This record gives sequence, structure tokens and C-alpha cells, in this order.
Amino acid sequence: MIKVAVVVLAGTDSHESLGRVVNALELTKELQDHNEEVKLIFDGAGTEWIPELEDENHDAHPLYKAVKANIHGACRFCAKAFEVFKEIKKTDIDLLDEYDQHPSLRNFIADGYQIVTF
Repeated sequence: MIKVAVVVLAGTDSHESLGRVVNALELTKELQDHNEEVKLIFDGAGTEWIPELEDENHDAHPLYKAVKANIHGACRFCAKAFEVFKEIKKTDIDLLDEYDQHPSLRNFIADGYQIVTF
């Protein structure tokens, strides 16, 4: 079994960024559909996507919903920095703060995960 941590860093400011988050969601779905171990993390400007994707009217919401069980969480520090902390707190997405209020990618590497960033 392969183990992959998919990290979304792209913000919500461009059409290209939408493509990046959709590709991250698609990779997560493909891995889960093949029973691989996958964790999706929203970090940096990527934290902006959670309120967007939680909106049932967003085109990517069905894909987001399909992989929601594999969302590990969002960076606590970045959620504050990108002003989406309150919106994320209203969801069931965990705010990660394992290392200096950020998710620990080192822990994933130590646990044998491959890291893929979008």
C-alpha cells in the first residue's frame, strides 16, 4: 500500500488555482478509490479553499464531499493569516498545529508518506 499526503497550497485567486485544487481533489479521490492511504491537507493560501468548497453551489463541492473523509485538516496559523479561521471553525475540518501552529509534514515523511503539493 502506498501512503500519500496531498497538500493544497494554491489560493483562490485565479482560474489556475482552481485547476490545482481540483487536481488535488482528483488525486485524493483516485487514491481512496484504490484503497491507498491518503491524507489531504490545506496549507498556506490553500486554507482559503475550505469555505469555498463547503459551499454546495461550488462546482467542485461534489468532488470535495467525495474525499472529505480523507481530509486531515487545515493549517491553524495560515487559516488566521488568510482570514478564514472563523469560517473553517464552523466546519468539521480540523485545524492543525503540530509544529509552530502548522501541520507537521515531517511527521508524514517519518511515517513513510510521499508528499504531493498543488
